[in-house]
Amino acid sequence: MENNNTDKVPQYRAVHKFAQISAQKVRIFADLIRGKYADEAMTLLECYPNRGARMLEKVLKSAMHNAEDLRAQSLDNLKVVEVRVDGGPMQRRWRAGSRGVSVIIRRRSSHISVVLE
Repeated sequence: MENNNTDKVPQYRAVHKFAQISAQKVRIFADLIRGKYADEAMTLLECYPNRGARMLEKVLKSAMHNAEDLRAQSLDNLKVVEVRVDGGPMQRRWRAGSRGVSVIIRRRSSHISVVLE
């Protein structure tokens, strides 16, 4: 087996864990920017007023700054390789329902991660 480190492209990542938003609301925007260039993805996310777009925009911006700090060769050609939005832990609350029944309110959280290449 050959081990060629010259062909390896550096990856720059950023993660937001325990974001107080459901993963379903952020995945819409994750599918939108996956595979695009980072600056194009940033302008796409800025056009949407949704809270999920704001959170994903912050993580993308953090990944771009990580690439800048690690001295990436070309900041213009950074591409969004991987965007993952996984479900995090749920906070469960109880609320009184009809006919004396208690209803569970689930406060969902998510883990948002972005990888640039």
